[in-house]
Amino acid sequence: MNALAPAEPAQLEATSGPEAADSPLEGFRIGVTSHRRSRDLIEALERRGAEVLHAPALKIAPVQEDIRLIEDTKAIIAARPDLCIATTAYGMRRWCEAADSFGIGEQLLETLGACRMFVRGPKARGAVRAAGLADVGISSDETTATLVDMLLAEGVRGKTVAVQLHGYTDVRQLERLRMSGATVLTVTPYRWVKPDGEDRLPRLIEAVCSGNLDVLTFTSAPAVDAVWSTAHEMGVYKQLIESLKTNVTTAVVGPVTAQPLIDAGISPLIPERFRMGALIRLVCEHLALNHVRRLDTASGNLELRGRSLRIDGVQVELAPAPLLLLRALLGAGGAVLSRESLSELLELKGSVHALDMTVSRLRSSLPDGRLVETVVKRGYRIRV
Repeated sequence: MNALAPAEPAQLEATSGPEAADSPLEGFRIGVTSHRRSRDLIEALERRGAEVLHAPALKIAPVQEDIRLIEDTKAIIAARPDLCIATTAYGMRRWCEAADSFGIGEQLLETLGACRMFVRGPKARGAVRAAGLADVGISSDETTATLVDMLLAEGVRGKTVAVQLHGYTDVRQLERLRMSGATVLTVTPYRWVKPDGEDRLPRLIEAVCSGNLDVLTFTSAPAVDAVWSTAHEMGVYKQLIESLKTNVTTAVVGPVTAQPLIDAGISPLIPERFRMGALIRLVCEHLALNHVRRLDTASGNLELRGRSLRIDGVQVELAPAPLLLLRALLGAGGAVLSRESLSELLELKGSVHALDMTVSRLRSSLPDGRLVETVVKRGYRIRV
C-alpha cells in the first residue's frame, strides 16, 4: 500500500432524519476491534440499533513505559535533521506530550522548527501548526508514498530525514529514502501492546467462526495482525478466514488497514473517505442492500434483518439454527430447497432427524407454523 496508515478518524458526523429514526442496524451484530476511540464507534453503532461485540485487539502503550520513544527523540534532536515527515495528528501530539513529560519538549520544538516539515494530511498539518510549527508541503492523497515522492523529487542525498511513524510501519517508504542517499531517523510516538481482558478477543473470533456476527470492523492494520495471531494460537485460523470470506463481512477505515485482509484473500468494505463516519454509513448501506430480506407470504409480511425477524411488524425470537434455516428459505423466495441442501447448510451431515427437528423448532417459534411448507419428496419452502 502507499500509505503508512489511514488518516486520523474524523469526529463522527451527527445523523438526523430518517436514518437515525429507522435504526438501520437493528437486528445486526457488529464486532469492534479498536481500542483508541472505540467508545465513539460503539456508541454510533448502537444508536443505529446494532448489537456490538467489543474485543480490542491491541492498545497503545502508555508514554511513561516507552523509553525507546525518548531515546529516538533525543537522537533526532542531536542529529538536527534537514527534513521531517509528520504522518498522523495523534502521533504528533503524543510525541510533543512525551517530550514535555521528559523535559525535552522545548528542544524538540526548536529542532523541528529549524527543519522543513512535510505532513501527510490536513489533520497532521493541524497538529503541526497547533505546536507552533509550519509545514512546507502536504500529500495530495493523504499517503506517505506521495510525500516521499515529493522529497525525492527535490533531492535527499546527503540529508537527514526524521519520520514520525505510527504503530504500523511501511518499511518500503523508509527504504526508498535510504536508497536515495538520505540518513533516515524514525520515531514511533505510539506502539501497540496486548490489551487487558485478553479473553474477549478469542470470544470475538469464535463468534466470527460460528457465523454469529454480521460485520467485523477494523481501524488499524496491527489489529488485523493481532486477530490473525490469536486465531493461530487458538488453532482456528483457517476457519476464521473462511468465515470472513463467506459469512461475515469485514469493514475497514482505509486501504492500509485493508491490506492484511486483502493478503488473506478477503475483500473488505472500504469507504471513499477514510473516516469513521464514512465507515459506519458504508456498513449501513451494505447491510440494507444485502442482508435485509423482505417477503410477502400467506402468513404476513416478513422482514429479516440480521438476527431480528418481524412478521407484520411483530418481533419473533428464533434460536440460531431455526434462524439460519429461515434465512435460507426466505432467500429462495418461495422456491423449494432440497432436504440435502438444507442439511448441508445446517452442517447436519445428512441427518434426516436433525433436519426435521430444526424445521419443527422453526414452526413452533412462528405465529403461524404453516409458513414453512413441506413439499413431499422434495424439501421445504416458504408458503407465499
